[in-house]
Amino acid sequence: MINRKKVVVVMPAYNAEQTLLQTHREVLQQDMVDLVIVVDDGSSDRTLKIAKSLDRTVVEVHPQNRGYGANQKTGYRLALEHGGDIIIMVHPDYQYTPKLIPAMVSLIDSNLYPCVLGSRILGGQALKGGMPVYKYISNRFLTLFENLLIGAKLSEYHTGYRAFSRELLEKLPLDNNSDDFIFDNQILAQILWQGHRIGEVSCPTKYFDESSSINFLRSLKYGLGCIRVAVLFCLARAGLFRSRMFREQIRDLE
Repeated sequence: MINRKKVVVVMPAYNAEQTLLQTHREVLQQDMVDLVIVVDDGSSDRTLKIAKSLDRTVVEVHPQNRGYGANQKTGYRLALEHGGDIIIMVHPDYQYTPKLIPAMVSLIDSNLYPCVLGSRILGGQALKGGMPVYKYISNRFLTLFENLLIGAKLSEYHTGYRAFSRELLEKLPLDNNSDDFIFDNQILAQILWQGHRIGEVSCPTKYFDESSSINFLRSLKYGLGCIRVAVLFCLARAGLFRSRMFREQIRDLE
C-alpha cells in the first residue's frame, strides 16, 4: 500500500510462460504492490500453470482467446472488485521494467495525474533498446497525428505500461471499446475526452525474442485504427458525430 491506498498490478497474459515468472518476481519486489491479477487469454503453453503457482496472485482464465482489449477489461474489472485504488498494467513479457512501478504509483497517489504512462520515447533510447525501425517510425507518425487531432502533447500513445487511479477507471466506458489491440488507443482518447491529464515517465526499451509482438499486417490494422480514433475524437469535439467511445460531454483539457 501507499498512504492506505491498495496497489494492484494487472498482467494480461497470452503464451507468456518464458517471462511470466521473472516479471512477476520483479513486480513483487516493489514493496508497495499488494496484489497481482493475471488474466490468461486462452494460452496454449504453460502460462496458466505457472500463474496458479504465484504468490499474492489472483488468476482469471478466458477459455478461448478473446483479444488483448478483452483481457484488459477483465483485469481492470477484477482489480476494482478486489479493492484496488491504484491499478498498474504490466505486460508479463518483461518488455517493461516493473522497477518503475513506485514512480508511477507516486504520481497518482500525489493527485498529480489520474493516469501515468511509461514512455519508451521520452528517454530517446528506443532504437538503441531494440525497437524495430518501422515500429519507431510508425510510432512517431501516429503520435504526431493523434496529438494534432486530439490536442494533447503525449510523447507516445502506444506504450503498454499504464497506471490508473480507481476513480478514473470507474468513469471510463471501457465496454464500449474494442476487444483487440486498438483498445490501448481508445482508452487514452477517452481519458483525454473527459478532460483528464496524463503523465509520463521515461521507460527503457527492451526487445528480445521472448517479447510479445504483433505481425506487420496486425500492426497496419492497429495503425489505421489509431487514425480512426483520432478522427472520431475530432468529429465528436466539433459536434459532427458522437461515437460510442465518447458518450460523455467533453471538458477542456487541463
